[in-house]
Amino acid sequence: MLFQPGFPFALENGDQVIWRPAIPFIIDQPIYNPATRDFGSESGMGDIGFDLAYSRTTDSGLLTAFGIFTTLPTASSSLLGSGQWSIGPEILIGKITEKYVIGAFPNHQWDIAGWGDGSVNLTTMQVFATYLPGGGWNVGTSPICSYDWHRDQWTIPLNLTVGKTVVLGGKPWKFSAEINYYVEKPSNFGAEWMVGFNITPVVENVLASWFK
Repeated sequence: MLFQPGFPFALENGDQVIWRPAIPFIIDQPIYNPATRDFGSESGMGDIGFDLAYSRTTDSGLLTAFGIFTTLPTASSSLLGSGQWSIGPEILIGKITEKYVIGAFPNHQWDIAGWGDGSVNLTTMQVFATYLPGGGWNVGTSPICSYDWHRDQWTIPLNLTVGKTVVLGGKPWKFSAEINYYVEKPSNFGAEWMVGFNITPVVENVLASWFK
């Protein structure tokens, strides 16, 4: 389960600075124990990641952003996190119209500190293409692909996402569901299928008032 709020801060020139923390809670994660050659399970908080980006959208709908992405070793158990603090650059380029949203969002992270045994050298790319047929509906694909340079390992899903935006209590809410089939994955214990459900309310960014 992932809690990921987005906090946009509007600048005087119309651009934005966006901060997005991602806080994972892991429930009954299967963990392989090489000593017993069997699986157990572990629950708790995972490593918290966040990005901080400068974003601009032109009148023609061209969206660009650049910033940093970092992961903090906050996992409640060494089995649920990397034990490494990692950081790196990110960039986004996209196009927004009344009927579609397309773009790409690559980032890369290296470990810079920590106590974990493994190193982090990871490139991630999210490619998104969403069609907006009207009535609040959206359908598209937004696979998150990654390449682990340390392990020479790709993770590549085929993704389908369907969602709808509705108004509840005077506020817009977006509900969506997605399914992923992994055509490339870590050979030993990588997931073959993943199903996700997303709930996104639009609320006021109360932190923005601190900087006025």
